[in-house]
Amino acid sequence: MGKFKISSILLTIFAVFLFACQNNQQSQSILSDSLLLQTVHAQSNTANSQQVSHDISTSRQNAITLAVAKASPAVVGISVLEIRKYRYRQRNPFFDDPLWRQLFPELYRDRIYEQPVQSLGSGFIISSDGYILTNDHVAGDGSEILITLPGGEQHKAELVGTDHESDISLLKIDHINLPTIKMGNSNELIVGEWVIALGNPFGLFELSNQPTVTVGVISAINRDWGRMPESGRVYMDMIQTDAAINHGNSGGPLVNSLGEVIGMNTFIYTGSQYQEGFIGIGFAIPINRIHKIVNDIKKKGQVNRNFEIGFRLQNLNQVLIRALDLKVNQGVIVTQIDPGTSADKAGFQLEDVIISLNGKMVRNTDQIINLLTDMDLQVGDILNFNIIRNGKEMQIKMKLIEKR
Repeated sequence: MGKFKISSILLTIFAVFLFACQNNQQSQSILSDSLLLQTVHAQSNTANSQQVSHDISTSRQNAITLAVAKASPAVVGISVLEIRKYRYRQRNPFFDDPLWRQLFPELYRDRIYEQPVQSLGSGFIISSDGYILTNDHVAGDGSEILITLPGGEQHKAELVGTDHESDISLLKIDHINLPTIKMGNSNELIVGEWVIALGNPFGLFELSNQPTVTVGVISAINRDWGRMPESGRVYMDMIQTDAAINHGNSGGPLVNSLGEVIGMNTFIYTGSQYQEGFIGIGFAIPINRIHKIVNDIKKKGQVNRNFEIGFRLQNLNQVLIRALDLKVNQGVIVTQIDPGTSADKAGFQLEDVIISLNGKMVRNTDQIINLLTDMDLQVGDILNFNIIRNGKEMQIKMKLIEKR
């Protein structure tokens, strides 16, 4: 009986021990499961946080930011050292005395002195082997030209060629595999569409080695300024924009919302000679006009304007109108045609009366001269004339041929 009690006690202790072990294993299993759930939950929270962050970042992207990302790697800052020459006449105490002029001619000669002038501008890369476009008024007279690429890398540039009248210069740096900007079509512009001006206003490019971005719309197209009286440059078919353009932006690209360059930022209108800041009216040279200039500069180093129209004109008067039985009272009459010239090859005849040129009415010789002067004409360009011959109106296309 005593042995039986001892056995019962041992069995009871063993059962308690097994029960305790099972409870401990279950506790550890529950704890492990809890930790696993916490880990999964934490990973889920992290993934959700990253997704939210990604969604916010994606929601901030738009056509403008995407266009900037495409175009900005090809925008450069330009630093130009120009040596300007100044002429002045010395004053002398003997004024214009002939004897002293003969004895001391050096006192009467004009003096020329040189002054180095540092200026800043913008440009954009058009080929991976280092060709860069900018304005002539930025780099055309530069003796030293330094290009700063996005990121800060700097290179000396060669002036391949420049054209004063169209205000376009082509530069070249010794580099390969450069990012380029995609060319757009300035004949397909829409007034009111978004545009972006990129460049180096006030030299800010050098502060962070990246271009400044301003945004606006195309305010108007085909703005004809003609020949500027002070510089002699010709600005035709210009793109007007309210994207901010400031000093240093000249030569930089104006791009559309696809990141394609549609023009070259060139000048601003201030409304007053006493005001220099931007007031919302800037102008860019259309990229399609730039193409032809650049091709000529690449091939020949310059733009060929050595043409001759080859006719002589006279204003209409009442005597001519009655003699020729004309039904118009304004225009110009052809009185002479030089053989072998553009006018001769186009088929002009004596007594032809020109009444319009490229869709613009011609009233007198002064007006047609002004129209021709205000065009950036080159060899190969086409002029469209409306004339009256033998009482009938007709059209003549004149191709400008090189002067012999």
